[in-house]
Amino acid sequence: MVLLCAAGLALYGQDTVKHKIDSLPDRFYILENVTRDGETMPEIELDEIRVVKRRGLKQRFQWWRYRRLVYNVKKVYPYSLVVRGKFIEINDTLNKIEGEKAREKFLKDFETRLFGEYEDDIKHMTLTQGKILIKLIDRETQNTSYKLIHDYRGSFSAFFWQGIARIFGSNLKAEYDPEGDDYLIEKVIYEIEHGRL
Repeated sequence: MVLLCAAGLALYGQDTVKHKIDSLPDRFYILENVTRDGETMPEIELDEIRVVKRRGLKQRFQWWRYRRLVYNVKKVYPYSLVVRGKFIEINDTLNKIEGEKAREKFLKDFETRLFGEYEDDIKHMTLTQGKILIKLIDRETQNTSYKLIHDYRGSFSAFFWQGIARIFGSNLKAEYDPEGDDYLIEKVIYEIEHGRL
């Protein structure tokens, strides 16, 4: 602040002054002369700075958990958008196909293509990321993962995959609750969608 005032005083008398900052050669700050109480001084508006006390162990742990949630949501959120797109694509195509055999063949081919494209990515997800993805699929499609499997692959497949999910501590019937348990996930998605994360 002292440096800015000194630079402004050196150039006193001009209406606006361009001051180049050495460490950021492509940025300029425009200092405007402002008169207060009969005295004219150069002035610049600075961003607000928050001063907070040092975090205790509990706050640091909560901050770490939140940062971990941000990391996990950022990793799986794009996949939920892919699921939404594929869901729309499948429904549009199924509406054009006549005959149960042709529909089953289309679904089988689509599933094979999908597994080939995303299987490696899904294999490398953690259990927590898988749980978040299940919730986000419900958010994006308005259908639980269990219902999607049941509708497209049948009740036996849905039952089988639900059993596998339960072994790993997940639930394909989990619903997304943006105002309850999933409040923080919704907050993170809001920040991602607005380009702040």
